[in-house]
Amino acid sequence: MATALGGGSHPTADAMEVDPPRASADEKHVATIMGGSDAVTGHIISTTIGGKNGEPKRTISYMAERVVGTGSFGVVFQAKCIETGETVAIKKVLQDKRYKNRELQIMRSIDHCNVISLKHCFFSTTSRDELFLNLVMEFVPESLYRVLKHYKDMKQRMPLIYVKLYMYQILRGLAYIHTVPGVCHRDIKPQNILVDPLSHQVKVCDFGSAKILIKGEANISYICSRYYRAPELIFGATEYTTSIDIWSAGCVLAELLLGQPLFPGENAVDQLVEIIKVLGTPTREEIRCMNPNYTEFKFPQIKACPWHKIFHKRMPPEAIDLVSRLLQYSPNLRCSALEACAHSFFDELREPHARLPNGRPFPPLFNFKQELANAPPELISRLLPEHARRHSGFGSLFGSGQ
Repeated sequence: MATALGGGSHPTADAMEVDPPRASADEKHVATIMGGSDAVTGHIISTTIGGKNGEPKRTISYMAERVVGTGSFGVVFQAKCIETGETVAIKKVLQDKRYKNRELQIMRSIDHCNVISLKHCFFSTTSRDELFLNLVMEFVPESLYRVLKHYKDMKQRMPLIYVKLYMYQILRGLAYIHTVPGVCHRDIKPQNILVDPLSHQVKVCDFGSAKILIKGEANISYICSRYYRAPELIFGATEYTTSIDIWSAGCVLAELLLGQPLFPGENAVDQLVEIIKVLGTPTREEIRCMNPNYTEFKFPQIKACPWHKIFHKRMPPEAIDLVSRLLQYSPNLRCSALEACAHSFFDELREPHARLPNGRPFPPLFNFKQELANAPPELISRLLPEHARRHSGFGSLFGSGQ
């Protein structure tokens, strides 16, 4: 019952940073809702799309079927397009008329197979004259949170091949958003990772907290769900980088391997305690790297717990090594998402005849595009197995014989 948004996101406290709205042609259309009341399910929502660049206008209608996520941001519902029969997810958020919606601006700049895609958007109004923005997205039926819950209910661990497959695609999605549109997601967690149960394709979703970070510009530190919140955010850093998403990804990887959250803090302070119990007390230098303005240094001196003691004895050393590279106190010491994709933990996915356990092919894993534009050739050669190079467009890097 996942959504194209995972549920539970919220407009961030720095939403006031957004600019006044500049509605494009397709945003100016206000939908009409057949059925009379402001309830969501059971109604038909009709809107007009097209009309730009000589394209003909056409009416498109959605039958709202069921609510699949709610939060302070609004509501997400599953809907069926009456004209095509296609199932979509529609995120309906209250729109402040003074500002353009940052989530919409970001989603328009994204095009990647491991990131949820925006089909179109339209405005709707209620009887109280509230204006809502409706983001129409592809529908993906499961979330990583529910997949994890399934294994937990069965008292099983997720098979390692799925841990590799899901984690690799999460990191690939992050590599794209961090380098191409330059977006920091700021709320990576299992609820915001969608999984197609048939193809096992993974998509990062819910950009309600996302932002393009600009060096020297302050951001709010109260961001990201607690278990996945990078320590520099707990220390109140306002000039952080996309490495906060890398920390969150490390927490997700640890959870896939353990079957439960690695740092289950009950509040912000307790969250830091949970991290210190594993990584040990941060040094003065590590605290300076996380937040140079943080001067209070009153922590009990606790030694780091060796990573191999956190995981069971049969855990592959490559898995533990990758976790340790993602979960570093110093943000600049965490590996990038692209470097993480090249890690030996994922080598099994790069084998020429690797398949899903049911014998079907993997979802697309090597169709890299712009995210490799500034990558060094050595990294590209690790990311692209020989059998994938012929179709990659990067063949010239490796000579004609490969």
